[in-house]
Amino acid sequence: MWRPSPTASGRASRPCGCRFPVPAGCSRTPRRSREITSKSPAFWIKHTTEGEAFMEDIFCYTSPQTASSGSGPLRGLKTAIQPCFCVAEWPTDAGSRALAGFTALEDATVVERLRQAGAVLTGLTRMSEFGFGLDDSRAGMAIRNQAADVELSLDLMGETRLAAARASVCGFKPSWGIVSRFGLIGLMPSMECCGLLSGGVKQIREVLKVIAGPDERDFSLPDEKTPDFSQGEINPRETTIGVVPEGLSNMTSEQRDAFEAALAELREAGFSLREISLPDFSLFALVHRIVGSVEASSSAGRYDSVRYGQRAKGAKNWNEMYLLSRGAAFGTLVKSYLFQGAFFQFERYDAYEDACRVRARLLAAMAEISAQADFLALPAVNPGVPDMAASLDDTYRQFFYTAFANVTGQPTLYLPPGAGAITPGLQLAGPRLGDARLLALGEYLLSARQGGK
Repeated sequence: MWRPSPTASGRASRPCGCRFPVPAGCSRTPRRSREITSKSPAFWIKHTTEGEAFMEDIFCYTSPQTASSGSGPLRGLKTAIQPCFCVAEWPTDAGSRALAGFTALEDATVVERLRQAGAVLTGLTRMSEFGFGLDDSRAGMAIRNQAADVELSLDLMGETRLAAARASVCGFKPSWGIVSRFGLIGLMPSMECCGLLSGGVKQIREVLKVIAGPDERDFSLPDEKTPDFSQGEINPRETTIGVVPEGLSNMTSEQRDAFEAALAELREAGFSLREISLPDFSLFALVHRIVGSVEASSSAGRYDSVRYGQRAKGAKNWNEMYLLSRGAAFGTLVKSYLFQGAFFQFERYDAYEDACRVRARLLAAMAEISAQADFLALPAVNPGVPDMAASLDDTYRQFFYTAFANVTGQPTLYLPPGAGAITPGLQLAGPRLGDARLLALGEYLLSARQGGK
């Protein structure tokens, strides 16, 4: 059985795993627009259509090139990316002060493949610090405002899917290990992956055809066959979609009714729905929190102001410089996460080992479920949690329905509700390496909404 690799890809000399050291005296930083007056996602959805000024608050850097530099299947496709994916000579700070002034010296593998396929890189969208959570993230808004056709987004615990829900677009998290992480500035090597946002599933499929596949520079990729992303057919009468009742246990009656109404679309399309019990569903978030924080604490150890980031002034010795600089490098949420990871790493390593054992058990349980149903249908958004999480507890409540896929490494797709629908969007999950068939399901459902067109 596949197990997520705990090792990061590439080399430790660069935050993105690329080959070259950071140039001395590098001072290039992303262009920053005026300070925004609200962080509410509803505020952004309402006002980003009112003027081009707000586009500057979606992008932290815009590309000086507007034409495609290559030819291929993605020629002319406007593609936005987050500043955790290295683009040669572009500022790449991953949304953190720890990497202020860092400029990438070579392209990430996904960026290189996009260029070769003819995609047009429109710029860098604002992201939360190291992609953790959605605070300060504008993921999906470039798609909503037609400033990009596709966006690459870091998915650590469901950020791509929740960003898609906020922007009312499609969001996809591929199976772990089919897309290279070389040139990605990540935080949790065994859980993170390159997510995709777009207005439709077809474009997501076309981009995955290009960026997925082996990469000799990413040593963490499993030696497995890449899924065939050619469009397949879905027969609803031969397809079973499972629903995990334990995943709905913390919903109010109104929220559950809304989810049941969303499931009605699947029934009307002819799919067979089946309840499949997974008593340990609530453990996914706990396992993610322990394992993810330990990996984050280890990954962030390189940001010491010696190799990357700003060096704090007034330090009397190296140790004081390290402590002061590290304290100033991270935001409150990430800093809390790193403290938690360090605790499990150095004080309660037995808890980390237990979490890894439970993770293996959850992987086995999910494999059994995959034998009983072709896909799973779950909510994506936890409506009882504020849009902007103020603590780690709020963050994990926010991602309660999405973190499971990062723990198991399986693909998930968020589909927004149809035009004029009052039901919530659906999160659909398939077995690991079942990406192509999951995308085919998404395309079938979107086509059914349009009368089969």
